[in-house]
Amino acid sequence: MSILAYTILGIYCVALFYITSYCLLQLHLLYKYRRGHALNLTPIVNKKVASADLPFVTIQLPIYNELYVIERLIDRVTEFNYPKDKFEIHILDDSTDETLEIVKKKVAFYKAQGFQIDQICRTDRTGYKAGALKEATRQAKGDFIAIFDADFLPNRDFLIKTIPYFQNPKIGVVQTRWEHINQDYSMLTKLQAMQLNVHFTIEQQGRKSGNYLLQFNGTAGVWRKETIASAGGWEADTLTEDLDLSYRAQLKGWEIIFLEKFGSPAELPAEMNGLKSQQFRWMKGGAETAKKMLPTIWQSDLRFGQKFHATGHLLGSTIFIFVFIAGVFSVPLLFAMQEIGFDTRYFGIFLVGLLAVISVYYVANVSAELKDESYFRKVTKFIFLFPVFLALSMGLSLHNTIAVIQGWWGKESPFVRTPKFNINGIKDTFRKQKYFQSNISWTTIFEGLLAIYFLFAVIIGWQMQETAFLAYHILLMAGFGTIFYYSIRHLNLR
Repeated sequence: MSILAYTILGIYCVALFYITSYCLLQLHLLYKYRRGHALNLTPIVNKKVASADLPFVTIQLPIYNELYVIERLIDRVTEFNYPKDKFEIHILDDSTDETLEIVKKKVAFYKAQGFQIDQICRTDRTGYKAGALKEATRQAKGDFIAIFDADFLPNRDFLIKTIPYFQNPKIGVVQTRWEHINQDYSMLTKLQAMQLNVHFTIEQQGRKSGNYLLQFNGTAGVWRKETIASAGGWEADTLTEDLDLSYRAQLKGWEIIFLEKFGSPAELPAEMNGLKSQQFRWMKGGAETAKKMLPTIWQSDLRFGQKFHATGHLLGSTIFIFVFIAGVFSVPLLFAMQEIGFDTRYFGIFLVGLLAVISVYYVANVSAELKDESYFRKVTKFIFLFPVFLALSMGLSLHNTIAVIQGWWGKESPFVRTPKFNINGIKDTFRKQKYFQSNISWTTIFEGLLAIYFLFAVIIGWQMQETAFLAYHILLMAGFGTIFYYSIRHLNLR
């Protein structure tokens, strides 16, 4: 029995070591982020571009069955304060429902007003979004290509603010920060915003300040058309074609500019199964891109620090495997510790990881000036939301672990879109609308069983007077229970 007990302890410690290492890497990005702000390393534009000298831009809107949000996106891009004769709009419409007719009418309406706008339809969805972008790039007349997903509402000055950065011939991509139209809609959207705020402050700006590789986020950014071609073009062999092309472009010597101070509003998934489909695509695609690009990165001429951070970036999704392992093995560890007489105080060294991640999320959601709120209100919200965020992240660990394993294993799966429902405020509803998942997945069933598993751990730990894991198991129970509950509740709401 002692061999089994030590094995359980060893597996648990390896998982904690990996999680802690990841958290410390995030802390290093926080250091780079703060240093970049202290040294004012934010990107600047040398001079304004005269209206007559502005380049021609192609705006691509890749969509698939977006009947609730496509009209507002088309309306918004036609409001750009960029000369009408200097841009064209291509709606890459792979839809199979009423969206096709909605777009057709919108295109006819704006053509009559003198806009260069076209609906580009394919006979099949080969390559999904990457396939649509690849095919449409051949038809783009612009030297620069702006891309927006259907749920975005870019600001009127988007092109005026981003295009001037391309005066630097080394710049291949300009990426703007995502803002959140419906952040305060529900607890689910608040927690998503908390996580995305970290990526669009600490991670993106920290990598830029440290001269590490960063990424185009698939939307709300502009590409130099030459950059796409020189990097090999859009490829559909991963579910994160944006991350893949970003790395290939930077390995070719192109630079990515990230504009932390310029936001592009977008709608967050308002229901659980939409969030899970988005997470699955990001986690699996991240693993696929890591498998594809890591050998090339380590054989490249990049500095060691760049290779190291690129590896941490591409392996970011694997953190959920170790979060899941740590959670599952923490229950038999209760018995193993009694068997071998292990002192749980030794686990205190791993608290440095928790402190690191708290620091990162605090700066991103409280110190960073992302929302016009009082400091007291932001701190209060953070104190309440952060433990809930931890629980939700733990609850998603099974779902995301499956996605990562499939990515590394090479299992093919379709590009599952994240449905959006034009949710702008608390009074809006996504009930009685289309695009809902109708079947309970086996993953959801296991999430319910894991909630019971960790409820058992809470009871056993209390009875054994082993309280070191009590708060941890309560968070795991709440996380898996919440994911299970809302996954069921948000099925077929019509």
